[in-house]
Order: sequence, then structure tokens, then C-alpha cells
Amino acid sequence: MNPAAAFFAPPTGACLEPLQQVPPRPLERPVKTTLVITEQCNLDCRLCYGDCKLPKPRRELTDEEWRSIIDDLAACGVIWLYIEGGEPFLKSGFVDLLADNTHRMFTMVRTNGTLIDRPLARRLKEIDVGIVLVDLWGATAAVHDGLTGVPGSHERSLRGIQSLLEAGIETQMLFILNRRNVAELQSYVELAGQLGVRTAGILRLYPLGRVKEQWSELALSLSEMTKALDDLRPPTSVRIMQSWHPRNANCCWQMSAINAFGDSIGCAYLREYVNFGNVRGMPFLATWNNAQAVALRSGVVERSCRECASSQGSHGGCRSTAYAFHGRFDAPDPFDVELNDGIDLTALPG
Repeated sequence: MNPAAAFFAPPTGACLEPLQQVPPRPLERPVKTTLVITEQCNLDCRLCYGDCKLPKPRRELTDEEWRSIIDDLAACGVIWLYIEGGEPFLKSGFVDLLADNTHRMFTMVRTNGTLIDRPLARRLKEIDVGIVLVDLWGATAAVHDGLTGVPGSHERSLRGIQSLLEAGIETQMLFILNRRNVAELQSYVELAGQLGVRTAGILRLYPLGRVKEQWSELALSLSEMTKALDDLRPPTSVRIMQSWHPRNANCCWQMSAINAFGDSIGCAYLREYVNFGNVRGMPFLATWNNAQAVALRSGVVERSCRECASSQGSHGGCRSTAYAFHGRFDAPDPFDVELNDGIDLTALPG
């Protein structure tokens, strides 16, 4: 069922009062799960949400543990896996793990693309990986390599994208919008068109991991982000994905996620804020039914933008940025122009 059919939008006013909101019908079982398969990475990114270069106090899940967990997810009804890192292709046995599961789940893999060559791309096509999303954060090497901390990474990511496209894999490019790359946004979508990429995702910056330490240097104001998106003129061949007004969704109603250490965290962008239990010691469905997880999936929020609710079928926008700036999971998302209330997004609270 289209979730947009599950809410009521009043005829006037931009914001809904709480009693007028009808959130998406809560799912009894998960259908989509994000796997943060590893926090290992071959780059040294300023935009790293996982602080991948820091020593970790716990052991990551092994290949066999992931196999058992994915079997459990399949038994729960999960039909869609979104896999990210770190860099997934650094994980030992990762491609074989994919091959064992693409026949029963639609798979999306997010990668920096630097490790993908033609033989690997052909292998991913053979095992029927659904979509590969490549983080490319600039139209030029100067900007992208400056953000990844590794000279030559832009060229290697471009070769990875070209190999994926040649293999016939649906390939999308991801751009985390920030002060260091905003001037290249137009040239970036033009580059996507030149490469033959049909979808470019323009993502917001999240105050997580290493980014928090550099927030004042990287973050744009809401007006700067809005202007950059409003001024964007993508080629007709390129579809733009973006999560700002009027397409600002509260995804918690449908999401679940497991980090590299087995913690059930609801969404990768909630990684620092919640822990519903560890799947090493309990069934995934028990973490799904954690009281806080159920509350987040309920979709009940203080205020909601009518236009975004109309386009997304959910209310209040992103719960991660709402919590980061307000300290409450039911607070308005300040990245939405209708819900910002004058909050300065270039400065983190406290």
C-alpha cells in the first residue's frame, strides 16, 4: 500500500496540529533493513559518520555471524537490504555474502567505489545486485579528495562508477551537501549526466562521528542549502533525490538497521542516539519490538509540514536531525523550512 494514502491533510495551513496527523500504519514486521556491514574504510573522510579510523572497543560481526543474522531477517519478513560501511568491499567475504542473498532480497550497496574494477562490477551484475550507490562528493578531484583525505580517490571512484555502468548495474551517485562542495553542485549533476548516471542523491549533512568536530566549518545554513537546491538545473537525463522540503520524510515508520557490532539502531543516522538491543544475544524481532523502537515507528510528532506529509506520507521529517538539535525524538525537523523556527543549522546545540 502507498503510505501516502494513510494520512489526512487539512485543506489550509502549512503545519498540522498533532490531533490532525494520521501517521503511516505501523508495520508489524520489518521489510527493509540497513546493514552497516563494517566500520573499516580505505579513505580518511572528513564526512565520516562512523569515525572509521578510530580504534573500536568491540569486535565487528564476522561473516558467519552476518549470515546467521540475515537468515533471521529473512525469517522475519525482510525483503530489502541496504548495505553500507565504512567501505563494504573491505569486508572479508562480502561479495560471497551478497551472492548468497540477492536471490531472496533486493540489495542496495553504498560504497566509495574506489575498490570496484571491471571484474568486480561484472561479478556484482552476475549475482544480481539491485543498485550500487557511490559516494562522490565533488565534481573535481580537488574538492572530493579534500573531503576524503586521500589523493587520487576521485579518479578511482569515477573508474568504479564507469565499471558499474559498463556492467549494466543501476548506479547512483551520492553528494553530501556541505560548505566545501556546494559551489560544485551544478557541475556535479552535469558530470552525472555525462557519465550516464540516471540518479543523483543530494544528502544533508548529519552531526555524527567526525563531522560533529568540524560542524562549524562544514555546515550550511538552511537558506544556503535551499538556495543551492532551488538554483539547481540538472540535465533532463538525471533524476535528483533529495530530502529537504517539500520531500522531507520521516523514514522511521519503515526502517530498521544493525551496526557492525550487532546493535539494532533503527536507522544508520540514529547510530549515536539509540540501541534497541544486540542481535548477537537476542532475535532481531525482539529488538524491533523494543518500546523505544515502537515509539519511533509510530510517527507521532509535535508538528508536521503539510506539503511534506502530502508528498511523503509521513510526518515531522528526519528524527535524527530533530533529536540532534532539540534533544527530543518527537520534535520538528529543523532542516524543513516550515519547521525550522529560526534555528541556526551552522551551530550545534551545547
